[in-house]
Amino acid sequence: MNRDEIAGFVEASSGAPRLMGLDLGTKTIGLALSDIGRQIASPLETIRRVKFTPDAGRLAELCDQHRVGGLVIGLPLNMDGSEGPRVQSTRSFVRNLKPILPLPVFFQDERLSSAVVNRMLIEADASRARRGELVDKLAAAYILQAFLDIMREAITLDAEDAASA
Repeated sequence: MNRDEIAGFVEASSGAPRLMGLDLGTKTIGLALSDIGRQIASPLETIRRVKFTPDAGRLAELCDQHRVGGLVIGLPLNMDGSEGPRVQSTRSFVRNLKPILPLPVFFQDERLSSAVVNRMLIEADASRARRGELVDKLAAAYILQAFLDIMREAITLDAEDAASA
């Protein structure tokens, strides 16, 4: 991941304190929200997808309500890192979303996020129905937290580089 890309996203998203994480599925959109210090990701809700316009409207409403400055969207890369049809679908969703919700977007690798979350819920002895309710928004929190950790590391490295210069 490129530190310049992260820095550009952080700067572009600085107009509002929070970031929102999205786990885009074909039937649902899992949402997570950062705290105002951009340190911790928390699950927010799961949108049951109907059609693009109402889905985008709900996203815009939540972004406004929670003062969101940028979106971190899970990018479903193949295990070998290549891009398949799901990545194309995600990028298409973002292109269509831009006119409705003109926030900066950062694509975060989401490989294995749902598998990790499912395993965690199974270990917590959550029922199959309960796992179904939680997995999407927890996967969004997992994706957002991964970005927040990488962002914090990149900012620390930039500060160290500046101090040693």
